[in-house]
Amino acid sequence: MAYAALRSIGAYAPKNILTNEDLSKMVDTTDEWITKRTGIKERHIADKDEHTSDLGVEAGKLAIERSGIAKEDIDMIICATISPDYFNMPSTATIISNKLGLPPVTAFDISAACTGFVYILSIAKAFIESGMKKNVLIIGAEKLSAITDYTDRGTCILFGDGAGAAVISATDNKEEAIIDIHTGADGTYADLLMTPNGGTGSPHDSLEQEAGACFMQMKGNETFKVAVRTLTKDVKEILAKNEIESSSIKHFVPHQANYRIIKAVGDALKMKEEQVVVTVAKYGNTSGASIPMAINDIYENGTLKKGELLLLDAFGGGLTWGSALVPFSPIK
Repeated sequence: MAYAALRSIGAYAPKNILTNEDLSKMVDTTDEWITKRTGIKERHIADKDEHTSDLGVEAGKLAIERSGIAKEDIDMIICATISPDYFNMPSTATIISNKLGLPPVTAFDISAACTGFVYILSIAKAFIESGMKKNVLIIGAEKLSAITDYTDRGTCILFGDGAGAAVISATDNKEEAIIDIHTGADGTYADLLMTPNGGTGSPHDSLEQEAGACFMQMKGNETFKVAVRTLTKDVKEILAKNEIESSSIKHFVPHQANYRIIKAVGDALKMKEEQVVVTVAKYGNTSGASIPMAINDIYENGTLKKGELLLLDAFGGGLTWGSALVPFSPIK
């Protein structure tokens, strides 16, 4: 039987940095207010001519280089994004594939907001275990600055740009395999976090109205409460199902939305501080890119070692959620 293994990780953050001090000159806020409520100190912002696909390409290049797998052997690419290059075609994945010079392989996007990376991880696992694909490049890429309203202090303080990528490959070694992935969604809460965007569900009569609808809209307090409850429940379920104690988790990598959410979930799960990966202070919320960017950070600082177990946990607009138990299984 074929199993799916996490072979490599890569990430990219644009060079421009938007600090809390910068934001205090744009909206009625302060560094103290932002830090206390979110834990965020700065976020990276792409150039005007830097597209979501460009961010994904940089992360993808790194993941392929580190994987020990030839570029020509990649047989599928999936991109998780809510800020695609185009609405809705061509997919950002096809653009990334072309820019990377990949052969003409299966390529498509998914929209699962901040849970996007966990969703595409589950898709890659399914394709590999079915025998349909052998080496899948998965990318979470976001240029959220393009859909952020910088007059709305409730949202503009949260979001940044970036991309993270991983190569998932077939293996016959069960010790290397992704253990389990849970995903779920509940459209009852769809209005808590959304971009109306002039789709068929919310058509607009004017260009001005349509432009404004491209921005993210969030009911912050309600989202916070549902997020903590849902994330905690999902992680407890995946650990119980696989008979794994939280103390056995080397790296708990939650979606980097807000430090208060991360802290509340970590405490509920009785995770020690050294188990919890936190990068929200320097990247902000990069939606589908946040988990792979966080994994890349612990890889690059030498904290993540071969064979160590990662617990991923995410929650996003839709509402969507997901968790995953993933050993880090590099070839080299």
